[in-house]
Amino acid sequence: MKRFLAGKVSEIPEGSKKIIQAEGRSVGVYNIAGQYYALRNTCPHQGAELCSGITASYITSSGPGDFVYEREGEIVRCPWHQWEFDIKTGCMITDPKMRTKTYDVTVERYDVSVEENQVYVHL
Repeated sequence: MKRFLAGKVSEIPEGSKKIIQAEGRSVGVYNIAGQYYALRNTCPHQGAELCSGITASYITSSGPGDFVYEREGEIVRCPWHQWEFDIKTGCMITDPKMRTKTYDVTVERYDVSVEENQVYVHL
């Protein structure tokens, strides 16, 4: 496994992201509550730069007019078609009630480590 320097801890403060290049791949490195996560910066739908999309909350609702923001800063929304992915797992967020032909959809997630105030992505 190779590791690539993403930058210093101070360059990726809590609640932010940094996009890096590693072996020809564009990778978004996120700091969520002091933990670092890395995603491939490509939406599997049509290839948009996923990590340039909005970082948002997961919104739940028990009915009309009632909504709750959960998991602040843990969801990235594709800038082209608004597909949403969990930054921590790389999994697509979908409405489980919707039924249609299914396809495997994933975003690659990479391991990240912090050593001597340097953030590394492991491919």
